[in-house]
Amino acid sequence: MGHADALSIPSTPTKADVAAALRMLEPLRKVIKPKVYGIEHVPKKRALLVGNHNTLAVDLPLLAAELWERGRMVRPLGDHAHFKIPGWRHALSRMGVVEGTREITSELMRRGELVMVFPGGGREVYKRRNERYKLVWKNRLGFARLAIQHEYPIVPFASVGAEHGIDIVVDSGSTLLAPVQFLAEKLLGTDAPPVFRGVGLTPLPRPERQYYWFGKPIDTAEFKGHEADDNAARTVRERTASAVEEGIEKMLTERDADPNRSLVGRLLRE
Repeated sequence: MGHADALSIPSTPTKADVAAALRMLEPLRKVIKPKVYGIEHVPKKRALLVGNHNTLAVDLPLLAAELWERGRMVRPLGDHAHFKIPGWRHALSRMGVVEGTREITSELMRRGELVMVFPGGGREVYKRRNERYKLVWKNRLGFARLAIQHEYPIVPFASVGAEHGIDIVVDSGSTLLAPVQFLAEKLLGTDAPPVFRGVGLTPLPRPERQYYWFGKPIDTAEFKGHEADDNAARTVRERTASAVEEGIEKMLTERDADPNRSLVGRLLRE
């Protein structure tokens, strides 16, 4: 794909790229059958989607597919570690993923694109055993500062289901993974992935149904010109985190009440 300028920002995926990705994902989508709530809150341009990462980010391709199919050409921000891996970074770029730097994000916002960010980054992808569906955002304020600077509304979103598909056996907080953690930090600047099991004792995730929620936009206009103010950025961050946590709870409730949550139910009853 062509690059837009000196920042080397990949172009928006073409219709052919999206069609190819949807064809590739179709078998998995038929098995998982995601349920989407609040898609009407997501504009096609000029908004920042902010939400939770599921462990291992196995939900992201399906979440992106639901947006693409509805004409939302979202530009996800990827952790720096992804772009250190040859081949993989090219595949991500073809799907419109960009490295999550301040400069690149600011340029996308200047153009009015639809941007998606996971403030938890790689740390939230590689959760600990007791962190299922927990936000691990630390004290990051970057997304809030950029939303204020560019007067971008924030659309909070929540993703539930994928983390029920695996059981973490050993996480990066364990001394057992200390050597792997050391290498991951040195080579990729990220945590080591957890040791997990899915179907039986295999690492193949169980095909749990996934649930996506998009909330009402959070206006940042009241803080115009105050992106450098920590209090303003923290207020936006806290409002966003609270909305995402509310969405997670709603989707967990929907999951519990779904009579077709099981794979057999989805395949036979729907």
